[in-house]
Amino acid sequence: MNNQPVLRVITKLLVPCMLVMGGYVITHGEIGPGGGFQGGVILAAGFILYGIVFGKEELHRVVPRRVTDGLATAGVLLYAGTGVWCMLRGGRFLDYGVLPGVDTGAAEALGMTLVEYGVGLTVCTVMITIYDMISEGVEA
Repeated sequence: MNNQPVLRVITKLLVPCMLVMGGYVITHGEIGPGGGFQGGVILAAGFILYGIVFGKEELHRVVPRRVTDGLATAGVLLYAGTGVWCMLRGGRFLDYGVLPGVDTGAAEALGMTLVEYGVGLTVCTVMITIYDMISEGVEA
């Protein structure tokens, strides 16, 4: 796509907006439409668009495979760790009311936000990995 300057410029303008929107959807998922899954897909779509337009090698320069693998693991650990933290504080798995906070509402908002970030991070990085594997023609 080196001979498509308009597409490259539009992509450079669009990708940051997609990343901001994905982060917004993840962050505000507990109080409105959206959440970790939807926001993670929006984030991944931004990176995948970048990879389609600028090439797989450029995408690997921006987000190396070891980074996506590590962030996918970190997302799962954040989700599961939030549940285990609730259990260690005397509640059930993902019983946000026992988390530290000024009141139960603040504790539940903290727990839901952590879970949304974990899901969003995992979904985003797994979608990038799936795109990467499909573009290489690797069979799972």
